[in-house]
Amino acid sequence: MKQGKIIRVAGPLVVASECLGAKMYDMVKISELGLIGEIIELKEDMAFIQVYEDTTGIGPEEPVFLTGKPLSVELGPGLIGSIYDGIQRPLDVIRSQKGDFVTRGIELPPLDREKKWNFLPLVKQGQEVSPGDFLGEVEETPLVKHRIMVPYGSAGKIVEIKKGKFSIEEIVARIQTENGLKEMKMYQTWSIRKNREVYERLMPEEPLTTGQRVLDTLFPIAKGGTACVPGPFGSGKTVVQHQLAKWSDAQIIVFVACGERGNEVADLLLSFPDLKDPHTGRPLMERTIIIANTSNMPVAAREASIYTGMTLAEYYRDMGYSVALMADSSSRWAEALREISGRMEEMPGEEGYPAYLASRIAEFYERAGKVICLGSDRRMGALSVIGAVSPPGGDLSDPVVQSTLKVVKVFWALDDKLANMRHFPAINWLLSYSLYIENIKGFLKNQVAEDFIAIRQETMQLLEEESELQEIARLVGVESLSERERLILESSRSIREDFLHQNAFHPQDTYTSLRKQYLMLRTIIHFHHQGLRALEEGRSLDEIVNLEVREKISKMKFLPEEDSDMLEIYIEVDNTFKKLLQSKE
Repeated sequence: MKQGKIIRVAGPLVVASECLGAKMYDMVKISELGLIGEIIELKEDMAFIQVYEDTTGIGPEEPVFLTGKPLSVELGPGLIGSIYDGIQRPLDVIRSQKGDFVTRGIELPPLDREKKWNFLPLVKQGQEVSPGDFLGEVEETPLVKHRIMVPYGSAGKIVEIKKGKFSIEEIVARIQTENGLKEMKMYQTWSIRKNREVYERLMPEEPLTTGQRVLDTLFPIAKGGTACVPGPFGSGKTVVQHQLAKWSDAQIIVFVACGERGNEVADLLLSFPDLKDPHTGRPLMERTIIIANTSNMPVAAREASIYTGMTLAEYYRDMGYSVALMADSSSRWAEALREISGRMEEMPGEEGYPAYLASRIAEFYERAGKVICLGSDRRMGALSVIGAVSPPGGDLSDPVVQSTLKVVKVFWALDDKLANMRHFPAINWLLSYSLYIENIKGFLKNQVAEDFIAIRQETMQLLEEESELQEIARLVGVESLSERERLILESSRSIREDFLHQNAFHPQDTYTSLRKQYLMLRTIIHFHHQGLRALEEGRSLDEIVNLEVREKISKMKFLPEEDSDMLEIYIEVDNTFKKLLQSKE
């Protein structure tokens, strides 16, 4: 192994000389401790290395070992249910073997080398295969069939394929390629900086349903889409991401805790193993991978954790799964970029962040998407990315927020005022937006209801009118508004309190299907239309507001998912207004 020597140490940055022949983003090992680092700049024979472990006590003249390989992850059976740090070290294995602390330079294989997996071949001897084709499958968990794929660059004819129980180090197939015989194991390695190859990229046209009414109805994200959740401390970013991890209809969840506070990550690690997957009743961890990187871990490791999570997510996307990646939070990742950039004495951009911040954020989010995967079966996979951003004081003009908004198509703006009013999810409906509405319009019309989009638009209009009327009411008092305008305020309040407000801890209210969301909102809008008609017929606002059916509307969220219950309330609204208009004055 080639060797250089350290000439300078500045926190997580190490500068080494005598590194001729090294390449950008190669992995290196620092000193006899074997600390893992990655080359981020080369100048003559000097290498600038960001180190993913604590460099305390490391000094000049100590050796740097050049591996000649990029920083990579292992991809194979055993990923699901695992908890890794930012450079794919298995934290649960380290804890069982070494204790509660990750000692410096520790190296353990990310995947279990001893465990035997039942390999079921999907191809026959003599068959021609190309990169991305399935060699066989393994039942990784009761929820996930893990497909063993032909690695990139290994097209040819199957010479031998085995069936039975094997460890990931054992050979399960041999392929005759142009470059000779290649032996296939059940795992492959992939550089975290390199996008995995796809056959074609497609437009996302199907919503990623989350069960959260404010998201699914007003600001939906498509499968293969990107979303940004910025907000101040305490406004509910982590709860929103936990809800999405639990309830979204993605088949695989990759949760990257990127530099979050230790107590939040601890809560994640304690709560996730106990959660049940609502769609199957199985433990949620049977379709989840967690990258746990806390704020007290070395700052540079935050950068690697984002790319590690993305590479694992791309791998399952290539199998044809719908994958959702949660990154919490990209602000901490940007802080790592700022720290390293400062140590390298680069010219700072806005607020001290490096000038290339926006391009790095764009590179990360562009790895999301709906794709046709490599492989002769031309299967489709989707990778959706939801990134939380923690701007200081909730300031949305922060460079990280603004750079993210230039790239993502969905913006869920968390509002501390709503959080203080105990309105959760605290997503501000006047600031948020989704650019996927046009893409998924056809799906919503065909699969949910013909008038879903029309009702959504009317809801948004009412909420905007309410905001304008509240301004007037604050200046001159509610009494100065006309009865029609006061009815708009009442209907908007019903939308806010009975539809948008959602209790994550209530068994019935925590999740609402798209169909139920439509029926709930349709009933509220129908009440508003009937109220306007009653006002035109000369009825007073007090009579309309005090109708008993309003109490049933407010309790719709706690009803089971059956259509019949919602339709009964809809019909009752009709009957109530008929009686009101027929009654004598």
